[in-house]
Order: sequence, then structure tokens, then C-alpha cells
Amino acid sequence: MLLCHRSPQRRWYPDVWDLPGGHVEPGEFPGAALARELHEELGIEVAAPAGPPMQQIHADTFDMQIWLIESWTGAPVNVALDEHDAIAWFQENELGELRLAHDSYLAMFTEALAMR
Repeated sequence: MLLCHRSPQRRWYPDVWDLPGGHVEPGEFPGAALARELHEELGIEVAAPAGPPMQQIHADTFDMQIWLIESWTGAPVNVALDEHDAIAWFQENELGELRLAHDSYLAMFTEALAMR
């Protein structure tokens, strides 16, 4: 699982491991926003997901749609240095030790990895 560490200086959710991605621009479809954000944050190219998200999170300050991306072009690197101070790959047994951005992530990550 590839996660991004949010910089401690971030206003929202500082110093936690989070999924790459970001905001949907006006008039943009969520899947297209994901493809754009993955390029901006990780320098990779992905096809916009065609199907529904595997999970949705509704919180007080945001709504998030989450897709499982298993194929891309390019090597993921931390392109968004102003947003993340690190990116890293994690095995399932390492995820429970991380400070994650949302309480539901651990169960969702475990479920996603079990689907593989």
C-alpha cells in the first residue's frame, strides 16, 4: 500500500499517513480528479477509474471517494513536497503501527489487500 505522510505544517490532518489524492475541481468528475491528483502528487499516469469507488468516507469537513489503483505508468515519487514530506510502501502488517489520517483506514486497507 502506497501512502503519503502529510507534512507536520499542514493545516488539516498534519503529521499523519494518508492516501494520495485531493480535491475535485469545479466541473471535474471524481475519477478524473484522482488521475490528475496522482500525476500532480506522485508523477504517475493512471486511467480515470470507470467503476464506482471501493469505499466512501463522509466526515464533518470532507467527503472522500476511494478507488483501488493497481496499474500505472511511471515510478511514484514525492512530487508534492509542499503537501507531503514522505511517501512509502507498506505491508499489511505495518499499517497498524502508523498514525493514519482517518479511523476507518486500517479496516479499509485490510479489506483492499485481502481482495488481491
